[in-house]
Amino acid sequence: MKDLAILALDAASSSGASYADIRIVESRHEEIRIRNERIEAAEAGESTGFGVRVVCDGAWGFAASRDVNRQSVKATALLAVRVAKASASARKKDVILATAPKAMDHYKTPIVRDPFHVPLEEKLNLLFLAAKEARGVKGIKTVACRTEFWRDRKFFASTVGSLIEQDIFHSGGGIFAKAVSPDEVQHRSYPNSFGGDYRAGGYEVIEHFQLPQNARRTAEEAVALLSAAQCPSGTTTVVLDGTQVSLQIHESCGHAVELDRVLGSEVNFAGTSFLTLDKLGRLQYGSPHVNITADATCPGGLGTFGYDDEGIPAFRADLVKEGLLTGYLTSRETAATLGQESNGTMRAEGWQNFPLIRMTNINLLPGKHSFDGLLADVEDGVYMETNRSWSIDDRRVNFQFGTEIGREIKKGKLGRLLKNPTYTGITVEFWNSCDAVGEAALWDIWGTPNCGKGQPMQSMRTAQGAAPARFRNVKVGVGYRT
Repeated sequence: MKDLAILALDAASSSGASYADIRIVESRHEEIRIRNERIEAAEAGESTGFGVRVVCDGAWGFAASRDVNRQSVKATALLAVRVAKASASARKKDVILATAPKAMDHYKTPIVRDPFHVPLEEKLNLLFLAAKEARGVKGIKTVACRTEFWRDRKFFASTVGSLIEQDIFHSGGGIFAKAVSPDEVQHRSYPNSFGGDYRAGGYEVIEHFQLPQNARRTAEEAVALLSAAQCPSGTTTVVLDGTQVSLQIHESCGHAVELDRVLGSEVNFAGTSFLTLDKLGRLQYGSPHVNITADATCPGGLGTFGYDDEGIPAFRADLVKEGLLTGYLTSRETAATLGQESNGTMRAEGWQNFPLIRMTNINLLPGKHSFDGLLADVEDGVYMETNRSWSIDDRRVNFQFGTEIGREIKKGKLGRLLKNPTYTGITVEFWNSCDAVGEAALWDIWGTPNCGKGQPMQSMRTAQGAAPARFRNVKVGVGYRT
């Protein structure tokens, strides 16, 4: 790896590149899906290759290949230089990079059990047992269970002098139960919707979720929703569970503070952002209860690593402090426009992709309230749990979210079950209406395994840490159709 990297960097530098880096990546992926106690899919795949980035004549160049050998490495590096020189003819300004530290290091995700060494039979038995438990509940039409695992072995080298090896494991899965009546369809998910929950770690992540032990309760809640009252419409107090707060953070803060979006250099797929540079240090994004960080050092997060794909060490940065917008997610190039150093958020989906600014772990820091304390000051409101749908405009201003399940809050206590709960709002107004955040004992980190950005689109695994939180004067029950 080291010899190949040196060959690539030397070839690029001798051809005129002022900067060059190479990422050699070995990726492994496995997914198992069960539907109604039958195997729907059991898939595994591997991919190996490398990508070379260069700056030459003030412009970026990139080339990649799956042939990891000396001839291919040299040819690909030279191709990246040719791409940069061609791009330079159309550049509007020169690429300027903030400084980066030289690093010679190794990082590995802490794991207890390597998921790729766990027998297939053991994984299937766990999913079959969970499916059987859920299917035993009368009224359940469909049950789906899944596990999914990734391993990325990365070798990074750059003309800064860095040589970095990383071995990153991600694991996740969950259970989904759908209940059907003659005029209604409802579903529940555990431990989160859209495939479950995902974390940095090994097979112990799946064992921690205890899918079979939670399957029956999940199914029973789906059936109970069939006869639940419809969520009322109006303006009221809302308490969101941690999973829904996590998605709210991801959509209305995490994407909005990506500096390439703010600067207009990543627009086609991801859109832009209302958090323009004139708002930095001035905009009261949320109430004083709202403190949001980007933290690539957070244990268990899908955005946790040793170094990003530019060789910048894992970093914790303030994004919103006591409600005030204080920072962005940056790369070496975008940080230079602010006169700052990169806070290490550049990542690529694979060896064949050019890195983009991506969320790491975007965390709403815990407050001081117990769950009962969040409810105590609510005379009349709605508690909402587990995302069901989301929609937000391309500037991250107006949004509407729906959750799988809700409950009335009456005089500080949870009341009857509510189906099809939704809420809508404007980002700054919504976060400024937050008057309480749950305590550290309620805080957890939730994984998003398929965050899309870029064109061609790259899918990245990110995470958001959150506890339940309370919001006042929120519009609920708007615009949902089953």
